[in-house]
Amino acid sequence: MFGELLRSKLAGICELSEWQIERLRLHYELLTRWNKVLSLTSVRTVEEAVERHYCESVFAACYLPEGGVSVADVGSGAGFPGIPIGIMRPACSVVLIESHQRKAAFLKEASRELGNVRVVARRVEDVTEGFDWVVSRAVRYSDIAGSLKKLGRNAELLTGGVRAEDLSGFEWQEPIRVPWGERRYLWIGRNLTGSVVQARFT
Repeated sequence: MFGELLRSKLAGICELSEWQIERLRLHYELLTRWNKVLSLTSVRTVEEAVERHYCESVFAACYLPEGGVSVADVGSGAGFPGIPIGIMRPACSVVLIESHQRKAAFLKEASRELGNVRVVARRVEDVTEGFDWVVSRAVRYSDIAGSLKKLGRNAELLTGGVRAEDLSGFEWQEPIRVPWGERRYLWIGRNLTGSVVQARFT
C-alpha cells in the first residue's frame, strides 16, 4: 500500500525506482515502530505519512541541482526531508543534524544502510561544517536563521504561509506551491551573507 500510494501521488512529478520505494518503505516501517515509544510524528495513517512527509521530501529532492552536492538537514527529527533526499539523490552527501539524542539514535538506525547519509547529534549552533545546501522542514525559520546563514550557501525550506521578508539573509526565488495540502510551499534561496564556514562548494 505504501509504494502504491507514493507512486500514485508522485505521478507526473517524479519517477521512483523499485529500490527507492523499498528504502522509503523501510524507513516508514521503522518510523512506525519507533513512534510507539518516541514521539517522532503526530501523523498516524499511511496516507497522511506518504503525503505530508515522503512526498514533500521527494519534491524537495527534485529541486536540488544535479551532481554530488553536500546537504545538511537542520532539525531532522524523524529524517524529513534528509533521508528521502539521500535515497533520491545517492550522489549527494547528506548530514542529518539533530540535537535530541533519542531522535538522533533513530536517525542512525534509519540511515545505517545509506552510505551517503550520516548523523550529527548536536545543536545546530555547534556545527562547524559548511554545506552547499541546507534544508529544513517544519522548523520555525526564526529559530534557525542564523545557523542556516552560517552553514549553507543555498537553502531549501518546506513551510507554510510565510513572506519573503520574514526569511532574511537569503535571496529567495518565487515560492513553489507543494502539490499536497493547503498553503505549503518550497522556498529556494541563495545565501547573501558570504560567510559560510568551511563550505565544500561544487
